[in-house]
Amino acid sequence: MKKILVTGGAGYKGCVLVPKLLSAGYTVTVYDLMFFGAEGLPRHPALTVVRGDIRDTPALAAALRGAETVIHMACISNDPSFELDPGLSRAINYDCFEPMVLASREAGVRRFIYVSTSSVYGVSESPDVTEEHPLVPLTDYNKYKGLCEPILLRYQSPSFTTVILRPATVCGYSPRTRLDLSVNILTNLAVNQRRITVFGGSQKRPNIHIEDITDLYAQLVETPERLIAGEIFNAAYQNHSISELAMMVRRVVEQEMPEKAPIEIVTSPTNDLRSYHVSSRKIKERLGFVPKRSVEDAVRDLCRAFKEGRLPNSLSDDRYFNVKTVKKAATA
Repeated sequence: MKKILVTGGAGYKGCVLVPKLLSAGYTVTVYDLMFFGAEGLPRHPALTVVRGDIRDTPALAAALRGAETVIHMACISNDPSFELDPGLSRAINYDCFEPMVLASREAGVRRFIYVSTSSVYGVSESPDVTEEHPLVPLTDYNKYKGLCEPILLRYQSPSFTTVILRPATVCGYSPRTRLDLSVNILTNLAVNQRRITVFGGSQKRPNIHIEDITDLYAQLVETPERLIAGEIFNAAYQNHSISELAMMVRRVVEQEMPEKAPIEIVTSPTNDLRSYHVSSRKIKERLGFVPKRSVEDAVRDLCRAFKEGRLPNSLSDDRYFNVKTVKKAATA
């Protein structure tokens, strides 16, 4: 069975991705700092969970033994979390990246899938931001995610396939749900406060359902090398303004949970100016990847989780919010 190492595999996307890889017959090693624990991962004979730091290259090298593929998702994963300790965040998101790539290659890994972010584009008035668009990061988080990309591409070779994804903002339910992502934030507020606060509103943001993006990561494990070697792909589905997202969320929540109606939408100013409309034409034409689920589907999934009691204390529990959890771990 092919062995896959997933960094950050106990996080929001990892807890949806790892079961898919196991179901496909792979042996999986999750390598994660466990800021959020590993409760969202299944128990499975083909799964090994390692509590490890990607800055610890020798420990990572040991975990890499026998792996054919690396899916690298581990990072300090949003702007507020990054800013808590910029030195630590840079060390995790950037400084250890090249040593990790080298350790992977030296361990015999044949494919390295790097999960970057579409937020590297910053602000753009282009009607469709393609992979060739200049990177104009507005924050250090965006900057260092982007700076890792050319490092990885330098190591592309016939024996070491490298591919970079720039995913849109992910939405939907996970066994380790984040409620600090745009659609998830709006849904949590609609369900539990019956009042959605929109910061700004005109900013355009691409989104993709968590089931679709994790399907893509699993697909890339077996995609022929000639299609992905040394390539960068945007991975998005629906591009909407924040105001449009709020209206979509209100409509779906009022349909799924009529007792919550009417839900109010309030607009406030913001300093977060990131705005871009991402094109996913390349990944559709090259790999045939077309998302199957909508933002509305993500909201429905979250509503179902709320109704079934799977997201208790969602407004106050730190585990749903990366910045609160990272801050608690840093001060522990």
